[in-house]
Amino acid sequence: MATKPCLRMSDLRRGLAVLLFILLLSPMGGLAQVRIKDIADVEGMRENQLVGYGLVVGLNGTGDKLRSAVFTRQSLIGVLERLGVNTRDQERQLDTRNVAAVMVTANLPAFARTGSRIDISVSALGDATNLTGGMLLVTPLLAADGEVYAVAQGPIVTGAVSARGAAGSVTRGVPTAGRIANGATVEREVAYSFAGGDRLRLSLRNPDLTTARRIAAVINGSTGGNPATATDPRTVSVSLTGRDSVAFIAQIEQLRVQPDQIARVVIEEASGTIVMGANVRLSTVAIAQGNLTIRITETPQVVQPNALAGGQTAVVPRTNVEVDDQADRRLGILRGGVTLEELVRGLNGLGVGPRDMITILQTIKAAGALQAELEVR
Repeated sequence: MATKPCLRMSDLRRGLAVLLFILLLSPMGGLAQVRIKDIADVEGMRENQLVGYGLVVGLNGTGDKLRSAVFTRQSLIGVLERLGVNTRDQERQLDTRNVAAVMVTANLPAFARTGSRIDISVSALGDATNLTGGMLLVTPLLAADGEVYAVAQGPIVTGAVSARGAAGSVTRGVPTAGRIANGATVEREVAYSFAGGDRLRLSLRNPDLTTARRIAAVINGSTGGNPATATDPRTVSVSLTGRDSVAFIAQIEQLRVQPDQIARVVIEEASGTIVMGANVRLSTVAIAQGNLTIRITETPQVVQPNALAGGQTAVVPRTNVEVDDQADRRLGILRGGVTLEELVRGLNGLGVGPRDMITILQTIKAAGALQAELEVR
């Protein structure tokens, strides 16, 4: 008769240790942690804005009016002259609606090389009504230093729908703005090299001293030395001495930290949007909310006398006045140190809508009970 194996206490402890190690390495254990590359940028690795002025041709009668858009007429004459067509003598006879002046914008990515392609955006500059189906002519794109870094050309895609009839029109989207995928070719590079320096700086997208110190601690812990130092709430300086710059930066980007944030409440009054951070806290406060509503309803009645009475038909006013002071609302108490979830639940329990909640939060802040930064936009 076979005997069943006995599970020893040492095996059980070893199994529990392995299970705990797996749980710590699982994604659930790092829900609050993010990669450094998602919250910080390497100084110098950034985009550059480009802008240019060009002409769009091939429009179906939806372009600029040349008599009112003087810059479009002058640009069209200049383009034709460069192509060997003289229109100076017939300048006043130009009356096409198939040409539009546009502004072309693009972002030149970091480390973009000569010959690579980038996307561009095109926006009408004059009184053109629709750029759909148009073709952008060769347009140089300049940076802030006045140098040409890319050249754009290609068919425009607006993604908009516009239809017009004799008595009405329908427009969806913005037909006077569009994009050209891979519509520009890079002609000049922005020089930058990691190998030229012995230090790099990480710039936090949301400046915070605690997060900066945590990033420095994680980098130092992963390298076994002290190459990283938090110099201010936005910057972490990292030494590259004796290291492969690209490999070391790639290693740093994959490290995970738990970012910290200040307690903040952001209110967008135009749309009634309220966003609260997880660290928002309240001191003990009592809240009562209610509005006085007076509703007046006029229901006039017509009085018709009998046929033999000899009177006249008259309209008798009838007015009904209702006053709603929302007496059913009660005074609610929110205890000190409540969390974000408890705050929202408490305000919703009072039947408070988003618009009224904005006023309540502003009043709580004025009373000194909201332990958070209140930002109203």
